[in-house]
Amino acid sequence: MIGDFSKEELIRYSRQMAIPEISKQGQEKLKNASVLIIGLGGLGSPASIYLASAGIGKLGICDFDKVDLSNVHRQVMYSVKDLGFKKTEAAKKHLENLNPNVDVEVHDLKLDSSNAKEIIGCYDIILDGSDNFPTRYLVNDACRLTNKLNVHASVFRFDAQVSVFCHDEGPCYRCMFPEPPKPGEVPSCADAGVMGAHVGIIGSIQALEAIKIITGVGEPLVGKVAIFDSLTMEMKHLKLGKDENCKLCGSNPSIKDLIDYEFFCGSPLGFELNAVNEITVSDLFAYRENKKEHVLLDVREKEEVAIAKIENSHWIPMNEIPKRLNEIDPSKRIVVYCKSGMRSANVVNFLKSAGFLDVNNLKGGILAWSREIDSEIPEY
Repeated sequence: MIGDFSKEELIRYSRQMAIPEISKQGQEKLKNASVLIIGLGGLGSPASIYLASAGIGKLGICDFDKVDLSNVHRQVMYSVKDLGFKKTEAAKKHLENLNPNVDVEVHDLKLDSSNAKEIIGCYDIILDGSDNFPTRYLVNDACRLTNKLNVHASVFRFDAQVSVFCHDEGPCYRCMFPEPPKPGEVPSCADAGVMGAHVGIIGSIQALEAIKIITGVGEPLVGKVAIFDSLTMEMKHLKLGKDENCKLCGSNPSIKDLIDYEFFCGSPLGFELNAVNEITVSDLFAYRENKKEHVLLDVREKEEVAIAKIENSHWIPMNEIPKRLNEIDPSKRIVVYCKSGMRSANVVNFLKSAGFLDVNNLKGGILAWSREIDSEIPEY
């Protein structure tokens, strides 16, 4: 041992410690630091790899999903050998092989209001790699309530945003987005599509922000949002101040503890789907086998239809529904489907408001149809 480092560690980190701003002192700070990564997907995968490689002392990884073939093109942690395994299990193995000096702590669970503060409170910095609004608000609120920094990023196709929230001198996520969008208004990566190289860049930026904060090098993205366009390779910075009326970090906050985030974000997993009529894929299959008249309405985007579709369905993209109502026969039973049942639920509500009576949402969407009825239809 030489000081706090073994000879192996000195060799491993030699190129990093050769940077004057980092040096051995900065490497010691990294070794004594702890970071929690929430979500081991397109953002969390590259972020965790670079943080482990940099020599973070304790690296927490939090996810409850399993590795799927559709993950591999962008979630660089995994290979086809990991298919079917828990992401945390595969990630821990990969990270320990990459750097056995890092203490990898596994949280194989869904982060929610019952466990978020306890888990987040055990780490210095939190990297939010989630892809849904309930988790983003949950992570933000838990970070603020436990005085932890939130290195946040979000991606939509070729656009991305990165910022550091919940710093004493800066805003929180709620300062930028006081209210979540309506359900289905912003498509997920699964629905909108995502480029692997794009999320790789953004996840790496998150890791870099954490390293900057820990070592004290440079200026972290506190009070500003980096907006990146990978088509033009332009990055702009938007100044963002603390909102004095923010319900969480303002001068008179009303949020004192974690709340029900599924309900707050109007998630279809909460109450939205219960508000519409639903039909299961097995019921739809029986309905079609009996040749009962109906309209099967596909409201996905053109790129999704090119990948997979249910035979004899009528395609109208969700955003075109209002101006193409004349194509839908109101005298027939209408069954609306999308990828998983989220967007179609909103279309069902719209059609009902437009006067259509027998309108039903296909529960689970085309994914459920593929899994339960026709395995020849690819999942995406």
